[in-house]
Amino acid sequence: MAAKLKAIDVYIAKSAGFAKPILNHIRELVHKTCPEVEEKMKWSMPFFDYKGVMLCHMAAFKQHAVMSFWKASLMKDPVLMANAQSESSMGHLGRLTSMKDLPPDKKLAAWIKEAMALNDTGIKVVKPKSTEKKELAVPDYFLKALSKNKKALQTFEAFAYSHKKEYIQWITEAKTEVTRNKRMSSAIEMIAEGKSRNWKYAKK
Repeated sequence: MAAKLKAIDVYIAKSAGFAKPILNHIRELVHKTCPEVEEKMKWSMPFFDYKGVMLCHMAAFKQHAVMSFWKASLMKDPVLMANAQSESSMGHLGRLTSMKDLPPDKKLAAWIKEAMALNDTGIKVVKPKSTEKKELAVPDYFLKALSKNKKALQTFEAFAYSHKKEYIQWITEAKTEVTRNKRMSSAIEMIAEGKSRNWKYAKK
């Protein structure tokens, strides 16, 4: 069995209680089905590569976990293909809130093997390039706070779209003003240091 990445151990350990058994189960099944798999952290999420190409990935959020296949759009299962085409944020298996939401191991293993076969053939997923410019609405209160720290403002403006989005979502999801202000203060401190929202999970 391939070596396991410490960063993914940390990611799972920091995930919500309901998500830990789901993530651990997916991880073990991927390794069991694909002994040559290579673990990676990409976009602050656990990924599994096979023959140098992405095979699948998993992630955990506050209230659900997800699993997706990189080449789901090329796979035979109609549900996977439909979910891949919609690019749902819930992942290709839907919302996973408990072990009961996972498909049977036999079915999931079959999907993993199919994804491996696609990597074996060398076929690539061709995703159409979007002609729309990505625009992100930054709350005025966050811009005002950022403007008070020149270094943080410059770093934030230079960040990739995904890094900006992670911070904005974290701040805007706060349920109280106190929590929001606390998150903004932490965010500005991390941004000034050039850190992404999930820098702790990034591969070193």
